[in-house]
Amino acid sequence: MGKKIKKEVEPPPKDVFDPLTIEIKKAATVVLMLNSPEEEILAKACEAIYKFALKGEENKATLLELGAVEPLTKLLTHKDKVVRRNATMIFGILTSNSDVKKLLRELEVMNSVIAQLAPEEEVVIHEFASLCLANMSVEYTGKVQIFEHGGLKPLIRLLSSPDPDVKKNSIECIYNLVQDFQCRTTLQELNAIPPILELLKSEYPIIQLLALKTLGVITCDKESRTMLKDNQGLDQLTKILEAKELNDLHVEALSVIANCLEDMDTMVLMQQTGDLKKLLSFAENSTIPDIQKNAAKAITKAAYDPKNRKFFHEQEVEKCLVTLLGSDSEETKIAAAQAISAMSENSSSKDFFNTQGIPQIVQLLRSDNEEVREAAALALANLTTRSPANANAAAEADAIAPLINILSSKRDGAIANAATVLTNMAIQEPLRSVIQSHEVMHALLGPLHSTNTVVQSTAAFTVAATACDMEARNELRNCGGLEPLTELLHSKNDEVRRNASWAVMVCASDELTAVELYRLGALDILEEINLSVSRKNKFSEAAYNKLLNNNLSLKYSQTGYLSSSNIITDGFYDCGRKNPGTKLLPLKELCLQELNDHRAILLVNSKFDTFHFSAGFGSPTEEKSEPTSGRNTVLSRGAAKEKGSRYVADKMGGKISKEKLSDFSWELHISELKFQLKSNVIPIGYIKKGIFYHRALLFKALADKIGVGCCLVRGEYSRAWNEVRLLNEARKGIIGRLPPPEEYIVDLMFHPGALLKLGSREADLYRFL
Repeated sequence: MGKKIKKEVEPPPKDVFDPLTIEIKKAATVVLMLNSPEEEILAKACEAIYKFALKGEENKATLLELGAVEPLTKLLTHKDKVVRRNATMIFGILTSNSDVKKLLRELEVMNSVIAQLAPEEEVVIHEFASLCLANMSVEYTGKVQIFEHGGLKPLIRLLSSPDPDVKKNSIECIYNLVQDFQCRTTLQELNAIPPILELLKSEYPIIQLLALKTLGVITCDKESRTMLKDNQGLDQLTKILEAKELNDLHVEALSVIANCLEDMDTMVLMQQTGDLKKLLSFAENSTIPDIQKNAAKAITKAAYDPKNRKFFHEQEVEKCLVTLLGSDSEETKIAAAQAISAMSENSSSKDFFNTQGIPQIVQLLRSDNEEVREAAALALANLTTRSPANANAAAEADAIAPLINILSSKRDGAIANAATVLTNMAIQEPLRSVIQSHEVMHALLGPLHSTNTVVQSTAAFTVAATACDMEARNELRNCGGLEPLTELLHSKNDEVRRNASWAVMVCASDELTAVELYRLGALDILEEINLSVSRKNKFSEAAYNKLLNNNLSLKYSQTGYLSSSNIITDGFYDCGRKNPGTKLLPLKELCLQELNDHRAILLVNSKFDTFHFSAGFGSPTEEKSEPTSGRNTVLSRGAAKEKGSRYVADKMGGKISKEKLSDFSWELHISELKFQLKSNVIPIGYIKKGIFYHRALLFKALADKIGVGCCLVRGEYSRAWNEVRLLNEARKGIIGRLPPPEEYIVDLMFHPGALLKLGSREADLYRFL
């Protein structure tokens, strides 16, 4: 054998750089390495950055400042799997920083991240890509980008991943996405319910909890509830409730069941399986506030259906709810009160709460928690609606004072509910008096100024219910409540406008309030409303008429007509016909005006003008002392001869023939009176020479005092006349034969005391003249 010869080693190529190991201690240097073309350097740089980012939020902010994010986004689509994996891991960590998320949204890298969810990618890439999406989905814009780039479908597929971290990240992202309605709809189309239900069997509580939270959101939609039921989801939820070791999931499980109970078929199914009875028992016996709260919410949702309410009543759910009212948890109290509100639609339940429930609810009205007070007021509102017994029970439990206090709440719902209860109470006169004694009109001032239409509507309704007495109307007027009430007539909301009209109608029941409402423009607004077919309502028409009928000076000025039921009293004044667009001034202002050459204002006031009124035409006492026949002979020619000294025509210039009417110098007489009194307002009793409208007004005023039914009608050219209707009773004692009871005009000018049948040629001529 020959001797072995050692083989010589070939030298490296001259154009290759020898390997160099460098210890890098600056993050900035590593960031610079992200622009290297070498895959190995990129992979190691990403690995170093990942470890650096894991150490805390400050490091993430540092990487952002050093400009690491933008070059890293390019590595998400790198051809080398290791580089791509490491870059994805970095973004899974970095996206917990809000500034990083903002930059990523601007760089529009969502497609690149979602691409990492492809089935062929490694599990570790799935883990960190899904983590990145979960972080990005916390904010609205991130949700939109994930959804618009088709991220929902691969996330649903990853719910079946063998890796628990991938499942957790994916369901967390889906939970964030389904807060949006459009995402929920797409979720149904992608048949996501089965894989989500499968997560309930996970050994990891966080995955189970996120799955339940997601189901709690998506089962707000009926289609999802149907899919859950069809996939035996209710069975799984019930099993969770029955498992004591899963008590940390009971709250969310109950929330899903509560949603499902909105469907009648689900309710029936749970009744048949006995699960519903288990639910009620669970609610009553649990000591965990959140479980009690969600159980009460489940009852609330189910109780919107009449059949469910009947079943609940048969199971004596009312006792359970009253027990929950005493919970230490404010949220449980709120949920229990809301459940009672729903159950009160059942008349038997409403009766039950009369003695057990209402006292406890009234106690909640005094809570420091405004949400509790609102829920309690809602329960009372429903319990007292169409139930005088419950309204009395609430009053006996001293509910009135706290309800009035709630009218100054910052929560619109609480105000509206409290106002509704007070309205329900005020229907009964004894309770209305108690409510009025608490200065309810002052308390309603704030709600009447509200911008919330529900509050406006209920406040106006409460005014209508409580302003039935003079004292209440005076209080409302004096505290300035008529002004906002009048403003509500302008509302575009039909219910607000209707209730405001109703309240104005009630408030216009006395002259002082009617005059003030007119001054505030209520009559003009109502007139405008009533001209609109779409805006008018029966109360707007009634309020308009009520305002006129309780302000007869205005009514006569505006319409030129007073019916026999419009009784003239002291203080009535006639300014003549009101021109369109002008306001009728109050009598006080008219009395203060300087003398002018306008038509004199006629005043009816027997107290102010006692001498002239009683001496000239007989006092009210004298008139009332006349026998029946004497009272009615004022309408008869024969009686005119008997008692001519007591007649209107005789005291205002007597009989004037048509030929001599132009020579009757009544204008001069009126001018002299104005000068003597130094006023444009003349008491009617001072007039000794009066023409048609003077005589007709005085006749109406006297007829109203002695109980003779009489109308006052204004014509053209200073004409006016009285119309009377003779009934059989009124005809007794009248001399001569008269036709059957009909309407007549009383002639006070040409043939004083004569009756002209309405519609006759002579009556038409009389009106024309």
